[in-house]
Amino acid sequence: QLQLVESGGGLVQPGGSLRLSCAASGFTLDSYAIGWFRQAPGKEREGVSCISSSGGTTNYADSVKGRFAISKDNYRNTVYLQMNILKPDDTGVYYCRVVTYCPYMVATMEAPYGSWGQGTQVTVSS
Repeated sequence: QLQLVESGGGLVQPGGSLRLSCAASGFTLDSYAIGWFRQAPGKEREGVSCISSSGGTTNYADSVKGRFAISKDNYRNTVYLQMNILKPDDTGVYYCRVVTYCPYMVATMEAPYGSWGQGTQVTVSS
């Protein structure tokens, strides 16, 4: 069973940073691409970033390019999303999922495996 657990969210002021973690169990991350998604209040869920199974390909939504960085630690079986220069528009619940692959247009990511977890809440506010 593919299980991913998100953590690391919190309340942060605009311009601040957070690092989200996505811990995998029941499988090894080096075999799967992983995507981060977020859902803001009253909005549809959107793709934020992804990383290929090898870690050699990473892609980002235009809204986060240059501010967010995705990485994976195969030893810890964890994917990270480092979020810098956070803005109020980054507020939302963040989820990680196994995706079919890591496309350049992250809005087209497909996550047909498993189900959505609880996510981790990120709130950017002064």
